Amino acid sequence: MQIRAAIPDDVPFVLPMVSKICALHEQWDPAKYGFLDNPAQQYQRWLMKRTADQRSVFLVADSGREIAAFLIGTVEAEIPVYRIKEFGFIHDVWVEPQYRHEGVGRQIVMLAIERFKQLGVKQVRLDTVAANDAARSLFSRCGFRVSIIEMLLEL
Repeated sequence: MQIRAAIPDDVPFVLPMVSKICALHEQWDPAKYGFLDNPAQQYQRWLMKRTADQRSVFLVADSGREIAAFLIGTVEAEIPVYRIKEFGFIHDVWVEPQYRHEGVGRQIVMLAIERFKQLGVKQVRLDTVAANDAARSLFSRCGFRVSIIEMLLEL
């Protein structure tokens, strides 16, 4: 499995995975993840821009036959009251089911951490859905820890 920076030609192969992750998130928490119709289409232009953005980390795991996983992250500015001025943020990670439990998820996350380090950021953050125990386990094995618990109230 080769993990590499995504190129524009990869985006059409990533979009079905985006649809899957969005559907799963919406199933777990429709109040938090109430997507517009066809969220993958909404992602398309954003992902294309990330392939050329030197301050983004957009990786794919290429099996040689297909794209097996992707990770998308960006460098985000922190509000100006903190010592940390910017941080890496991992927006999405998806590994196709047939490639899970092979270490692909850990490899792609660890490479993303290394890329953020090369960009000079001192901290990497991400969110996980409360119901996603597997993701929390993966991220813990990669060195992440719980720092906040987001709470939601529907009005």
